[in-house]
Amino acid sequence: MPSPVSSAPTTFVTAGRIVLGAGAADQVPELVAGLGRRVLVVAGRSADVDALGAAAVHRHRGEPDVEAVRRAVAVAREVRPDVVVGWGGGSVLDLAKCVAVLTAGGTDVLDHLEVVGRGLPLPGGALPVVAVPTTAGTGAEVTANAPVRVPERGVKASLRGRAMLPTVAVVDPLLTLGCPPALTAASGADALTQCLEAFTTPHATPLTDPLARDGLVRAGRSLRRVVEHGDDVDARTDLSVAALLSGMALANARLGAVHGLAAALGGRLGAPHGQVCAAVLAATTAANVAALRRTDPHGPGLARYDEAAVALTGRPGARADDAVAWLADLVAALQVPGLGALGLAGDDVPAVVADALAASSTRGNPVTLTPAELADVVTASW
Repeated sequence: MPSPVSSAPTTFVTAGRIVLGAGAADQVPELVAGLGRRVLVVAGRSADVDALGAAAVHRHRGEPDVEAVRRAVAVAREVRPDVVVGWGGGSVLDLAKCVAVLTAGGTDVLDHLEVVGRGLPLPGGALPVVAVPTTAGTGAEVTANAPVRVPERGVKASLRGRAMLPTVAVVDPLLTLGCPPALTAASGADALTQCLEAFTTPHATPLTDPLARDGLVRAGRSLRRVVEHGDDVDARTDLSVAALLSGMALANARLGAVHGLAAALGGRLGAPHGQVCAAVLAATTAANVAALRRTDPHGPGLARYDEAAVALTGRPGARADDAVAWLADLVAALQVPGLGALGLAGDDVPAVVADALAASSTRGNPVTLTPAELADVVTASW
């Protein structure tokens, strides 16, 4: 099926180099040595980075907020590294990318955050980044942005620009074997969501379509399996590849209202990003399908959901409604908490809707959802 966009010139950007496969992490010391002598590792709390020897290590847990970025940048300005290694989950990689672009520039994170910050272009002279994911979710190892929580505003917003792209991405599925089921489910749901939104956005391109489609197939056949059988290396590999493909696709297409809502909700709830995406995924998809059927029943947007349904379910005759039902079953099988259980209060809904409408991701949605429709999505995801 052709892409739902015109044949205008297309640009594709990604990490400078991608190393993929079981055991790929063994190459990290050599790759880092080729980029510089002084090394700062931004690592998850439990990440084993002993192979990097005498490198300075800054440990981080959870999704980065403004103050966490400032603390990490302060460490980097003291260490004065030649190269930054991000070794951990997607949030750790995002923090490493923030450190790399802000350390040399002398600017503050709020100078460059979109929506709630000044939105200034990122400074030049970013340090090289080697990104080593230990979860299969955000695809941050190949994306040109980094979400940051802004607690005082109750939202998440991104630093965005090509300077955020890592120099090397090292994707080793064996590093994800230790992920517990709940983290595996949340991360995998995020990868699936990113593939779905990058595939159904009107900003999809002939270069992103094969990536997003293959990611949907891999997530569709392996996400439930890997949550139930965490030692299944084939399923772990499927999810790691799906996450990588989702990052490559979203960096060159757009996302949609699921991530717009997640940006609005994540800053308020402090829940894992993938968990928030999963909580609203089925209801948002149902709203999109209903709106497309009402406004453009024979257009490319609805046909995209038909094709996504085939990829997710593996059934040649599947249609958009089958995708909605499949996603609802997935969320139930993964035991994803609803928004109420995650801590959302009823009187927060109008502010969540307003913030979601302002989020950059929402502008990539395949159809414009009204405030009332978004409110219904939040309510249906309770």
